[in-house]
Amino acid sequence: MIDNLILLLFTLLMASGQLLFRKVGLDLRGHSLASGEPVLLRAPALYAALALYGIATLIWIWILSRVPLSRAYPYVALGVVLVPLASRAVYGDAIRPIFWLGALLIVAGILVTQLGSSG
Repeated sequence: MIDNLILLLFTLLMASGQLLFRKVGLDLRGHSLASGEPVLLRAPALYAALALYGIATLIWIWILSRVPLSRAYPYVALGVVLVPLASRAVYGDAIRPIFWLGALLIVAGILVTQLGSSG
């Protein structure tokens, strides 16, 4: 059970990092990175996203010391469902109707891969 909670924490950290990267992307609109202006370096969300990714990486290594990769990796796919939903809520990004079918298939796939898993 604790392994599943830690896997979910990892997934949430990665998804949060993606949302912060989206913020950086939105903040960079209208700026050219080629101009030499250090706009990217002045983006606090970039540093927050990188910090989350760093923490998530340490958690991932810890997870892999306890859980087989074949059981842990499907949780990464959960981010494919969570990130668009959160991006819709936070940034108003559009979600196409077909997304729901894909999300259902991903969640079903994760559940199937976890059948019979302990921990």
